[in-house]
Amino acid sequence: MLTLTDNAAQVIRSVSDEPEVPPETGLRIASGPEGSGSLSLSVTAGPEAGDKVVESHGVRVYLESEAAEMLTDKTLDAEVDEHGDVAFLIGDQASEGG
Repeated sequence: MLTLTDNAAQVIRSVSDEPEVPPETGLRIASGPEGSGSLSLSVTAGPEAGDKVVESHGVRVYLESEAAEMLTDKTLDAEVDEHGDVAFLIGDQASEGG
């Protein structure tokens, strides 16, 4: 299952912990057009039918079923540049014990 870094959780928390958003708000990752291998990310009020839910570091990520398969052994990270722009990065999970 997808894992999150502390950085990714902090970025997701910054958009999902606002007082005016529903408590189930999280990041949704869906697969792009068939065969493209791309992913789309969006902030959503809750999961859609069939989504897998990843709860980690106090935040929620909703994975569309095809995206969940693509990300099963991946880690989601985030970087914020000097302008405040966010880039999400997907990498391989670190193996336990080296």
